[in-house]
Amino acid sequence: MSTVATLGVVLVVLALIVIGLPVVLGIASDVYQRHLQFRERKLELMADRTAEKAAQYAAQVERLEQRMRVLERIATDRNADLAREIEDLHAPDSEPRRIN
Repeated sequence: MSTVATLGVVLVVLALIVIGLPVVLGIASDVYQRHLQFRERKLELMADRTAEKAAQYAAQVERLEQRMRVLERIATDRNADLAREIEDLHAPDSEPRRIN
């Protein structure tokens, strides 16, 4: 191989390293950044879903606590109209009547 051919090969390899390596690293960096953005968005959606479920559970617990208060009042208040209180419990959409 001649010196000119060897020099040509060296220049081609050097050009690939100088130009190709930054291009490949840039593409890899972009792919990694997109992957991180995807994971971040996925976690945000999961957090939103979790917060929504927590709110639903809190509302359900509140409804159960209200019903329990009514049951406690029925069990402890001998003057209460028992039939009316039981009917109030059977109507889930209505607020229970308060006994004072």
